[in-house]
Amino acid sequence: MASAAIFSSLRRRRSPSLEAFLAPVDLTDVALVQTLASLTAEIVSSFSNMVFYFQRKNSRSLVRKMEVFLVLLEYMRDSRLSLSWTTELCLKELYLLLYRSRILLDYCSQTSKLWLLLQNHSISGHFHDLNQEISTLLDVFPMEDVELGDDVREQVELLRRQSRRAKLFIDKDDETLRIGFYGFLDQFENGQIPDPDELRSFLVERLRIQDPKSCRNEIEFLEEQIVNHEEDIEPTVGVLNGFVALTRYSRFLLFGFEEDEVELGTGTLKKLRKGILSQEIADTFITIPKDFCCPISLDLMRDPVIISTGQTYDRSSISRWVEEGHCTCPKTGQMLIKTCIFPNRALRNLIMQWCIAHGIPYDPPECTESFVAASPTKAALEANRATAALLIQQLANGSQVAKTVAAREIRLLAKTGRENRAFIAEAGAIPHLRTILLSVNPVAQENSVTAMLNLSIYDKNKSRIMDEEGCLESIVEVLRFGQTTEARENAAATLFSLSAVHDYKKRIADAEGAIEALAGLLREGTPRGKKDAVTALFNLSTHTDNCVRMIEAKAVTALVSALGNEGVAEEAAGALALIVRQAIGAEAVGNEEMAVAGLISMMRCGTAKGKENAVAALLELCRSGGATTKEKVVKAPSLAGLLQNLLFTGTKRARRKAASLAREFQRCENTVVHYGGLAVGYALAGNSATSRDSAISGDVSVQMAIPVPVL
Repeated sequence: MASAAIFSSLRRRRSPSLEAFLAPVDLTDVALVQTLASLTAEIVSSFSNMVFYFQRKNSRSLVRKMEVFLVLLEYMRDSRLSLSWTTELCLKELYLLLYRSRILLDYCSQTSKLWLLLQNHSISGHFHDLNQEISTLLDVFPMEDVELGDDVREQVELLRRQSRRAKLFIDKDDETLRIGFYGFLDQFENGQIPDPDELRSFLVERLRIQDPKSCRNEIEFLEEQIVNHEEDIEPTVGVLNGFVALTRYSRFLLFGFEEDEVELGTGTLKKLRKGILSQEIADTFITIPKDFCCPISLDLMRDPVIISTGQTYDRSSISRWVEEGHCTCPKTGQMLIKTCIFPNRALRNLIMQWCIAHGIPYDPPECTESFVAASPTKAALEANRATAALLIQQLANGSQVAKTVAAREIRLLAKTGRENRAFIAEAGAIPHLRTILLSVNPVAQENSVTAMLNLSIYDKNKSRIMDEEGCLESIVEVLRFGQTTEARENAAATLFSLSAVHDYKKRIADAEGAIEALAGLLREGTPRGKKDAVTALFNLSTHTDNCVRMIEAKAVTALVSALGNEGVAEEAAGALALIVRQAIGAEAVGNEEMAVAGLISMMRCGTAKGKENAVAALLELCRSGGATTKEKVVKAPSLAGLLQNLLFTGTKRARRKAASLAREFQRCENTVVHYGGLAVGYALAGNSATSRDSAISGDVSVQMAIPVPVL
């Protein structure tokens, strides 16, 4: 159990769980000594000939100490000595010490070289702590109770004296390298680009990072440290971002694209590395409850937090949203009055219980009360700018494979930070990305359209994309005929991003096949694809001139069908509420057999915003849809009770719309709404706050008071 927990922790690069440090309690004297001897022998055999690039002296010293313990334990095992309770306690403490030693040696031999360099002082401190534990253990070990041979006793005594005298040791060579690494970062900070020969000497010759794959692994590990960063750990997130940018620049400067050509030449799509927690969950094929998923990432929330609008998101997702310059709630569209966030501890506990019940690892991080968003340092920006220049040069003049790799890296570089998006576009990336959009290579196409999406988040880049000749048409082409699902979904998301500018909505809607493709994705796409499609259609619906195109392209039919899909119903109802404001739109929606029923269902089971959109759509149907459509709405079953509930519990806008819909009933002389088998009549007088009427069905009389606020 403990061994599995430790190795699982090493794989995740996290601290092991508590159970990894539980000493065995059910072993006899002989079995305990045998277990310790086997464990020590394994450590010695695994690390005696291991090449340690950093912490060499500390690691070798610890292995030699393990060799002395092995001599002691093998002697005790072969002698079959009986153990006193004091000796047994010391051996169980030794069990924990051996495991911690193994973890540290494993870490130093397997983890990122750059991270070991940056953590030189901290890791040296861990070795010193183990030395102190060894000294304490040997001080209390009852040597007089154990009949040891003279040679064994001398070795143990020597180890005890050495451990007592041991001091914190920081390797001067490692420290020189660490300072040199910071020196390259300082050059970028001062607006200078490091000399390529010096970078090559540092990374290739001294750190032995000798190929692009190793360099990429270093980048990915540093990025993981940024994601899992704790505030009291040095270096800070901002400095780590600088080192990631420096290493990424060095990778392309020194190694080019050779290794990637081998990997990408086959056309195999390599998905971006996802969080380990999400991957482990995916492997279990368990359906995650919707309320446990972040509305932004659609993944299980590790650290749910509440923002000022009352919505809950995963901390990393909402922090990234705010860092990208957004000032609205992603789900409701409301302005964020405050940028403070607060832990949703109740939901976190529910998620934790669910994960435990399904055997899914869940390790919520310690949280703070504000957005975790570090501003990029000048060094990071300058290094990224230099990297972008290299990548765009490859987009312009490189081989097809080099262009594919460059598009992928621009996609990643534009993923965070508006500064990155700004200088990538300013450097001329958009025209070159456009040429790759229609590539026959699915990897190239997916990366280019996703890079375009990431760039479009920055407002100034929207005009650059729309002004680039043929760019909009190419994005629509990917939406219609993209070679991968992700490419089509990201093309839809790009249209949604571009449609945030009102002047572009008509151009996008008029692009051949754009709305038809969005409607098709809404009908048949993945949950994420449907979300991208419906949000794009909603944005396009806000332009009154697009109504006819929405009808002709069967988008109205797709939106009505989407009312039954919980994931997109809210946006679909919002788009329909916009479309029905025009008579032709109201007629088209009214002609859809399931439109009224779908909107009524939305009023019953939807979100607060969804109910608001649904009642708004029904109101506009009554006003603009003609007598037949109005009769459908008025005679809809259960509408009376839903309206009454909405008048009391809905949002401010929903209450206004519900009151206006009630007035529409007033204008229908002697209109009767059938509700639950009972006939309930409405007689709303003038602008009174409340009014009552009786309606009789058989022997049953129902009175209902509906307040109608003055508008």
